[in-house]
Amino acid sequence: MTNPVAAVRTALLERGVADTVTVLDDEVPTAADAARMLDCDVAAIANSLVFNSGGSPLLILASGAARVDTKLVAAELGMDRIRRADADFVLTHTGQAIGGVAPVGHPAPIRTVLDRSLAGHPVLWAGAGDHRAMFSIGFEDLRRITSAVVMDVRAG
Repeated sequence: MTNPVAAVRTALLERGVADTVTVLDDEVPTAADAARMLDCDVAAIANSLVFNSGGSPLLILASGAARVDTKLVAAELGMDRIRRADADFVLTHTGQAIGGVAPVGHPAPIRTVLDRSLAGHPVLWAGAGDHRAMFSIGFEDLRRITSAVVMDVRAG
């Protein structure tokens, strides 16, 4: 099995963005932990959340300050229902464990949604394949390298 952090580094370079992966001294399993460690706003953390849509993965890159409204996202995408994926489903489709999932570096492309609220931050931080690795990127580059659809992921 490929090293997940190495896969993220390769994916970033292949997509024409800098390898900005930072490996932290401690694990950062939550957006709040990552924001504290990186000294940034929790809203600038792009959480990579994997959902199961009838057996197919859906990756939602949501602000660390947002709680995803699954009914809203499903309706916007014309899906009946989406639900949070279990650990095995996430690992199978991303090659990465929950808590360290990155927006890129997966075995195959995953349909991706990007939280519109992240556009308000000049620098975003996203997981880079494991519980200690993060990378920085701008909103437009993140949208481009993931081929994400930009939308509101929470009501209101």
